[in-house]
Amino acid sequence: MQTLLDIQNLSISFKDNEVIHGISYSVSSNEILGIVGESGSGKSVSSLAVLGLLPNKNVTITGEILYKDQNLVSLSNKEFQRLRGNEISMIFQEPMSSLNPSMTCGKQVEEVLLQHKFCTKKEVKATVLSLFEKVKLPRVAQMYSSYPHQLSGGQKQRVMIAMAIACKPKLLIADEPTTALDVTVQKEIILLLKELQQETKMGIIFISHDLSLVSEIADKIVVMYQGNIVEHGKTSKLFLHPEHEYTKALLQSKPSLDVRLKKLPTIQDVLAGTVSQQVVSAEERKRHHESIYAKAPLLEVKNVSKSFFSSAGIFGTSTEVKAVNDVSFSLYEGETLGLVGESGCGKSTLGNTILQLHKATEGEILYKGQDITKLSKREIRSLRKEIQIIFQDPFASLNPRIPIGTAILEPMKVHGLYTNDTERKEKVLELLERVGLDASYYGRYPHEFSGGQRQRIGIARTIALQPKLIICDESVSALDISVQAQVLNLLNELKDNFGFTYIFISHDLAVVKYISDQLLVMNAGQIEELGEADAIYANPKSSYTQKLIDAIPKGI
Repeated sequence: MQTLLDIQNLSISFKDNEVIHGISYSVSSNEILGIVGESGSGKSVSSLAVLGLLPNKNVTITGEILYKDQNLVSLSNKEFQRLRGNEISMIFQEPMSSLNPSMTCGKQVEEVLLQHKFCTKKEVKATVLSLFEKVKLPRVAQMYSSYPHQLSGGQKQRVMIAMAIACKPKLLIADEPTTALDVTVQKEIILLLKELQQETKMGIIFISHDLSLVSEIADKIVVMYQGNIVEHGKTSKLFLHPEHEYTKALLQSKPSLDVRLKKLPTIQDVLAGTVSQQVVSAEERKRHHESIYAKAPLLEVKNVSKSFFSSAGIFGTSTEVKAVNDVSFSLYEGETLGLVGESGCGKSTLGNTILQLHKATEGEILYKGQDITKLSKREIRSLRKEIQIIFQDPFASLNPRIPIGTAILEPMKVHGLYTNDTERKEKVLELLERVGLDASYYGRYPHEFSGGQRQRIGIARTIALQPKLIICDESVSALDISVQAQVLNLLNELKDNFGFTYIFISHDLAVVKYISDQLLVMNAGQIEELGEADAIYANPKSSYTQKLIDAIPKGI
């Protein structure tokens, strides 16, 4: 195989801070290289350097990035423009922010083809439609004329892939291309990339924090930690016989599908040798369930439906979309109910309907025996103290202009908790300590924290009101595996200490199985399956649930 990319002793510094420390690796044609590591390990920075996408100011790059024996470090911006999209392409992590919201998807792919003179204006539309078919988009003519916001997450990612492979590049860099996608869509994207690679013989660099996922696609793996390569080798050897403690830590941080540990090991636990091997036994779990299900339900959802209506034009007929369709279940105090399903199945809409952010079209929602669908606005505002939410994106849910201490104190003030701000501040400092943050962080702003720390701030703000019921809406889906382990441990600890009740919404069945007592599987707005989490995983009655289980990356 011909070597496409050969990185030799690459170091990258921002001002005087070196973030990549003399790394070396190579990628050949018809080969997939996986680069694995947590956020901040340097995997994305090093790949952006390959495409010349790092800012020119205050960045120093030493070493060699050889593409077909040409050193890319010395290329001008104009020379890079000829290379980007044509010879070397990239699929970015977040398709919504990478696609232009004001242009149709078809036109955006056309732009790449015309820029590199890959086809004539006459041929361009047919070429785009052919690319959309290649990446298995449905209704290609409709997709061509659609804007990004009209597509699902998986469809947007397919448009990005079509754009990346439009000029038949020799090397494709895929940077976390499946992080926020459903497990089923993730599996489809992985299979698609593998298929395209085999067809075109291109080299692929696949970047992720999930070692199990990477092992399903890569021929070789490079493990990065704090700007260094700590381990590299063939996938089978590295996955089955990891040598470096950090690689072992990445594998152990993911919830096991076979054993339920009382505390998930974090990267720090493995590196420090302080991993707890305590397991929740079947007998313990049974006793816990007997105690919580002996009480009256905290929440009863009875035959709830939520419809959205859209009309085409002024005189257009109204179309009803039933996002939630005749859903019923009970939730008990101290229970964690896992809510899973693919994007568009209605799980977030159901969560928002329970929170009264959406009004139910039909049915009843009884909280402590009272139908909350009939409450006035004033009564709903009072209910907010009892039922809280932890959002998926903590950065978007925090005001960037308000210090985090003020953000946590604010809801206490609104709901009249404690006598004055001095007392409230004391409680905020207590909460920061409780979620594993330092009291000195009180005056800092959201941008000064990592993703995992921001999620802890979001949790602190949620529990500040001492709610009874917390809805966690995809609250760990975009986090590194090790940070995800920390947050799941924290949620379990807070549940034990404060007696919280959770509805845990996620598309990751491994995470949901670990944290949940009961599991509710949704499909097309309806309940597909409902029962004890371990029992459903061991013996799914629905083919849809089986499909979700089969899509979980299990590694080699």
